[in-house]
Amino acid sequence: MMMRLLVLTSYFLRRLLFSMAGSIYVILAIAYWAIFFPPSQGTPDIGNYFVIIGGFGAAITFLATLTIAARAYRAENYPLIVRLPSRVEYVTAVFGSSLLFAFMLQLLVAILAMIRGPETSFGQMLEIPPVWIALNLLAAMLALHASDLVASGWSRVLIFGVLAILLIGRNLAERLAAGMAALVSNISSFFYAQQWLAIANGFGQMSSWLYGSGKEALEKLLGVIFWPFRTIIEAIFAGFFTPTQALAPAVIVLYATILFLVAADLFATKDLEMTE
Repeated sequence: MMMRLLVLTSYFLRRLLFSMAGSIYVILAIAYWAIFFPPSQGTPDIGNYFVIIGGFGAAITFLATLTIAARAYRAENYPLIVRLPSRVEYVTAVFGSSLLFAFMLQLLVAILAMIRGPETSFGQMLEIPPVWIALNLLAAMLALHASDLVASGWSRVLIFGVLAILLIGRNLAERLAAGMAALVSNISSFFYAQQWLAIANGFGQMSSWLYGSGKEALEKLLGVIFWPFRTIIEAIFAGFFTPTQALAPAVIVLYATILFLVAADLFATKDLEMTE
């Protein structure tokens, strides 16, 4: 199995490297370095170095995965799929080749940015790879779910729709809490009118809680999935990771693992309608 994965991964990686899209990505990487880390000015502090190159890595991973997945879904590759013992190997090869390609470009930008680079310690440099790798893994998996290779039916709408709802809902937590409080208050008034005092008092207390601390609780509930990202940003600009904050990259890898299992199941069971 490992030999098949290595051959497939090198096949997809080579096709992207020696294509027009691959050349454009390399040019984008150099342009990104020239814009954000101009040698004449020098690289800013380690926090900005950490965030800016980490964001570039996630973005280029997402784009590279979309590109390789589109190429992998062409009809010319159908003989490769049918000869594999498992379709999961095919998805893994697409996933691995995009990560390798993106990591090479991210490493290129990271090395170039060290020209007149920031002052940093060996310990701070050791904190960088786990975060970058975790973000790249998650970006690759989100791109796979956005591609035609893995998407089946309404799967991508469901996945990205849930993320959008959580993200928007967190920003609208105050309005949601107020709306829910008003609804619960109306229910309480109804039960008071029916003389069901015990139930009415219970709903009344719930309404008071929603009007008070309910907003904060709802905001935390809707934003719990984004905890690792907030934690990483806070740790970066604080200059160090606490033991709890150090778990954030592992949680992101867990998200990526779950998405990979879903992607593998979707691709293994979908009817292939590959593009000509």
